[in-house]
Amino acid sequence: MWTRSGGIFDLDRKRDEVGELEAQLNAPGFWDAREQAVAVTKKIADLKAELEENERVRTDIAEAQELARLDAEDPKHPLKAELEKKASELEARVRQLELALLLDGAYDEKSAIFTIHAGSGGTEAMDWAGMLARMLLRYCERKAWSTRILDESRGEIAGYKRLTVAVEGRFAYGWLKSEAGVHRLVRISPFDAEQMRHTSFALVEVLPELEDVEEIKIKPEELRVDTYLSSGHGGQSVQTTYSAVRIVHLPTGIMVTCQNERSQIQNRETAMKILRGKLLARQMAELKLEKDQLRGVVLSPEWGNQIRSYVLQPYKMVKDHRTKYETSDPDAVLEGGLDEFAEAFLRWQHELKAS
Repeated sequence: MWTRSGGIFDLDRKRDEVGELEAQLNAPGFWDAREQAVAVTKKIADLKAELEENERVRTDIAEAQELARLDAEDPKHPLKAELEKKASELEARVRQLELALLLDGAYDEKSAIFTIHAGSGGTEAMDWAGMLARMLLRYCERKAWSTRILDESRGEIAGYKRLTVAVEGRFAYGWLKSEAGVHRLVRISPFDAEQMRHTSFALVEVLPELEDVEEIKIKPEELRVDTYLSSGHGGQSVQTTYSAVRIVHLPTGIMVTCQNERSQIQNRETAMKILRGKLLARQMAELKLEKDQLRGVVLSPEWGNQIRSYVLQPYKMVKDHRTKYETSDPDAVLEGGLDEFAEAFLRWQHELKAS
C-alpha cells in the first residue's frame, strides 16, 4: 500500500516534494521573506518525519511477518512474546497512518485560524469562551503547533467576548475543523451566589489559512478598509499607532479584524487571510445547503443547534451530537484531549461522503 498514488503512502511524491523544497533553501534571497522561509523549513521537517514513520512501519511489518512465520512453525517459539508486542505496537502506528488518510480534504493540510465568539449570557458565556480558548490552545500545544493571538476582545470580568488565533502547523485545519460550531456548557455557575445551574453557549469558527487561491477572487473595490488604535496584547493600551485593521467585504457584509500583528501591513495581510477563509466557508455552506435541499434535508440554523454538549452538573459528560461519540471525563477534554472527538468526526465525515 506504500505506493498508493495521491495519499499519505505516496512516498515517491513526498520525496520529490522534499527535494523541491530543499532546492528553495539555496535560492538567492530565500531568507529575505522570513515567515515564508520558516514555513518551508517546517514543511520539509514534517515531510521527512512522515517518510521516516512510513519506513519504520514498513520495517515493522516485515519483522512482524517473519515473527508470525516462526510462530506458525513453532507456537511455543521463544519469540512469541516479542511477536505479540510488535503486533500491538504496529497496530497502533498503522491506525495513526490510517487516520492521516482521512485528512484528504482540499484544505486539510493547511494551517488554521479559529475564532471563538461568546454567546448571549454575559459573564457566563464569556467565561465559557475562555474555557474553550484554553481547551483549543492546549490541544494545539499537544500537537506541537505554534499559535498566536490575532485579535481579542476580553470580557469585563472573565473570558472573552471574541478571540481569534492563528495556528501554524501541517494539517492543523484538518484536525481542528471538527471543533467548528456551537458548543454548549451546563454547570453550576461560579458567578452565581445561589449556586444555580446555568447553560452557556459559544460559537467556534475554524478556517483554513489561505493565501491567494483560485476559488476566491476578491476585487479591491469590494473592500472597505479601516484602521484604528490597537489595544495591544492582553488588552493593554500599549500602542499609539493606527495599526489595527478592520476589513469589510461589501458584497457579503463579512467583517474581519486583526490588531495583534506588529504592523498595519501585517495586520492587513492576516485579515485578508481570514477574509478568504470566511468567504470559502460561506461558499462551502451555500453548496451544502443546496445539496441538502435537493436531498430534502431540513436544518434549522438556530443558535441552539449545538455540535457538542459539555455537562459538568448534575453528572459529567461530553457528547458530540453529530458523531454520537461521548466521554464521562470532561476534565480531560477541557485540558485539550480532543483526539478521539476529531477522529470520530473524520470517520463520520467520510461516511457522509460515501452515502
